[in-house]
Amino acid sequence: MRVGKLIRLARGNLVRELGALAVSAGGVALGTGCLVFFLALGTGLQDVVHDVFPVSTREVEVVVPQLAIGSLLGEQKIDEATVRRLRAVRGVAAVYPKMQLRIPAVSRYNGTFFGREMRVGLEVVATGLMPELVGPDARMPFDDRGESQPIPVVINRRLLELYNKVFAPQRNLPRLTDSMLIGFQLPVELGRSFMTSRTLPNPQDTSMLVVGFSERATLAGVSMPLAAIQRINRKYGADADTYSSVLVRAQNADEVTDLAAAVRKLGLEIDDTERRYAVQIGAAVELVTLALSLLAALITGLAAVNTMQAFYASVRERTREIGVLRAVGATRGDVAAVVLVEAAATGLAGGAVGVALARIAAALLDRLARTGLPDFPFKPTTFFSFQPGHVAVGLGVALLAALLGAFLPARAAARLDPAKALTES
Repeated sequence: MRVGKLIRLARGNLVRELGALAVSAGGVALGTGCLVFFLALGTGLQDVVHDVFPVSTREVEVVVPQLAIGSLLGEQKIDEATVRRLRAVRGVAAVYPKMQLRIPAVSRYNGTFFGREMRVGLEVVATGLMPELVGPDARMPFDDRGESQPIPVVINRRLLELYNKVFAPQRNLPRLTDSMLIGFQLPVELGRSFMTSRTLPNPQDTSMLVVGFSERATLAGVSMPLAAIQRINRKYGADADTYSSVLVRAQNADEVTDLAAAVRKLGLEIDDTERRYAVQIGAAVELVTLALSLLAALITGLAAVNTMQAFYASVRERTREIGVLRAVGATRGDVAAVVLVEAAATGLAGGAVGVALARIAAALLDRLARTGLPDFPFKPTTFFSFQPGHVAVGLGVALLAALLGAFLPARAAARLDPAKALTES
């Protein structure tokens, strides 16, 4: 039987039995919709985790092992010699040392803050970064300009998110954007502290100039140029020669494991706290997604059983028709193909409806989340991420479920005896 004739015959049967097959397509649509919905939800939540914990697959943070400090092995430290050894490690593309501000510093602000009066005093926690690490995230020059000039700082974008979603609403302060803060200056007093009454000799009143926002900046405080941190530490007699940590970038992700082993041979450790958080939360999301996907697979399996029952009933009702097909020359394969084409059309229709239902349900839930949930930190604009692969999987599962459900009925239809089938009423 020609393909065109086969399709026309299957289409006529589908139109005639549309009501009965709609139930089977509905079951397939429900299972497919749940599967695509849960896959998109899992991908969307993974994207949220990556936004909250941005982890590079090529970079590691090298720190001094706590047990090595003051131990019998001698005090371990990260200095210029250590940095040179790290640069010489095979597979290293770049090395970026960091240094903490090791003297007390405070910021007192008393005045108009974007239209609101504000009085606040904060301890300043700062980390020195190389300008090359910040790169284009700095919208203004990010380098040390000397004592008489404001100190450029970059702020972590997540810190701005916490301010807008937690700090600002609690204190009735305006919400801020990147562009509003670029070029804004905050006073800073070097050598003073709110924590203790002790003041270092020759305290200095200066200011911090916000020049950009970057994920490279420390989350607990602000980031200044490394040269400025070294200059300030040296001025007040603090350690300006040893680094707090070093960010090491591998040439490619495959070399990170060997790089970590080489770092440990140097007596140093890898600080992967944020990476562990991201991996743990990501694993939890994957586990929940897998469980929900298995539930969707079970629903699709039940839909396949329902499809099988529907096509068994269809074959029984069309016994004489099948006998006529065989009498006019249709082979057993032709008869089975007609049933399977009908099943494929039913499955694909159910799959398409299921994908559409998943998109509609996701849009409704996103709208409900925008209006019903509080504006918490890192709240995403959507909790779903529909990928072309999700649609392909959904349609493929729907097609497979329908074909599996119709396989035995198609086989039974192909085995019908033409003579016996024509004699049945």
